[in-house]
Formats: sequence, C-alpha cells, structure tokens
Amino acid sequence: MKTQKKMTLFLAFMCTFLFTSVVFAQGDKANRPSPPAKATGKIGTANITIDYSSPSVKGRKIWGELVPYGKAWRAGANEATIFETSSPIKVEGKDLPAGKYSLFAIPGEKEWTIIFNSETGQWGVKKGGDANLDRAKDVLAVNVKPKKSAAPNEKLAYVVDKNGFSLKWENVEVPVAVK
Repeated sequence: MKTQKKMTLFLAFMCTFLFTSVVFAQGDKANRPSPPAKATGKIGTANITIDYSSPSVKGRKIWGELVPYGKAWRAGANEATIFETSSPIKVEGKDLPAGKYSLFAIPGEKEWTIIFNSETGQWGVKKGGDANLDRAKDVLAVNVKPKKSAAPNEKLAYVVDKNGFSLKWENVEVPVAVK
C-alpha cells in the first residue's frame, strides 16, 4: 500500500512538473520559430517603435507564395505588428496622429499598400489564414514601391532611420517615407 501511495504521489508530481514546463515554455516568446524583434528610431520629434515577430526564409519563396500578392498580411508573424509614434507624423505625405497602430501590408509585385489600423493586440491571422484586419478601423493607408534589396535578408527586419522605415525580407526592401 505504501508503495502505491508513493507511486501515485510521484506520478502526480511528474504530471504537474510537465504541465508547468509546457505552460512556461509557451509563454517564452523568444523560443518561438519567429521570435520577437523591435525597431526604434527618431524621425523629427517623433519616437518610432515597431514591435514585430521575425520569421525566417528557410529556403522558401516568400513574395507571391508564402505571402501572396494582393492579400492583406500582418507584416510579420504571430501577433499583428505594432507601429507606435510619440508625435504626429506624415507618412508618404499623409497625416498619422500620435498613437499605437497595428501595421498591415498588401504586397504587390510593383506596389504595396501599407495600412495603419487602430485595433491593436490581436493575433495576426484568423482561423482561415486571412489577416486579422478590420478595414473599418483603418486610420491610414499609403501606397509605396518595393525594390530589390542590396543583399538577401534571411530574417524579416524593420529599420527606422531619419527618412522613415523599411521592411526587409528575402530579396525585397519596402521603404516608407516618414516626416
């Protein structure tokens, strides 16, 4: 009888240990296949921050296949990408008030639409795989021209500089002018 109690306690301990290990591992975003990343910079008086998850190419064709042309995309992986500005700015000549926005994109071979949406905190895609984007909450949408990047980029990266920000991934760079 004592052996059975010891075995039951041991099994209960192991189940609890394994369960808590799985829960804590799920909470560690750094261990995801597309880990969190952040780009920051100052443009004029505005402090700009872009929080995103950075997927890798891993030998895949990204543009037009993994990320289809003509469909809204969360501009990263996992949760929707967040764009924050501390002051009002002009994006491609159009006003964007200070605030926090979900950043989405509609990629195209010759032109992209960059979307700043007021809904934040959502997972980046719905169950069917479409972007989790409520177009009624769009604050600003601008069109920009992609270009071939100077060097391949294995991991998706955003860069903020005095001229604006750029998305760089695979063999494409998408500059967005900000003043």
